Amino acid sequence: MPKPTAYMATGRRKEAVARVRIVSGSGQQVVNGRPMREYLCRDSLVRQVLQPLEVAQTAMTFDLRANVHGGGVTGQAGAIRLGLARALLIYDAELRKALRRAGLLTRDPRMKERKKYGLRGARRAFQFSKR
Repeated sequence: MPKPTAYMATGRRKEAVARVRIVSGSGQQVVNGRPMREYLCRDSLVRQVLQPLEVAQTAMTFDLRANVHGGGVTGQAGAIRLGLARALLIYDAELRKALRRAGLLTRDPRMKERKKYGLRGARRAFQFSKR
């Protein structure tokens, strides 16, 4: 059976969900139909997303296409990063050890805490007045 040319995976963080597809190519990165640097704006987020490619030492050998929705820009960047790491794992299972050591295969479980009744937010109480 021939190896597939495209590798797909899903990543999640906070409320964001990313469907990531990597194809062997020239290193093009597209998120929601726009260049990744234009979509994510901050260099720190772009570096965060590209971290799995640096760990796997395959930076310019794959074209990255991601569809992401939900959450904010930081959550979306984290979701793309996890999806990319999982897609690289499908491409080459030997990368598991390096990706795991870098902490790229663990889904970040932190979520927004829900608002409770009688409070202003999740924990913040209304100001107390003695008189």
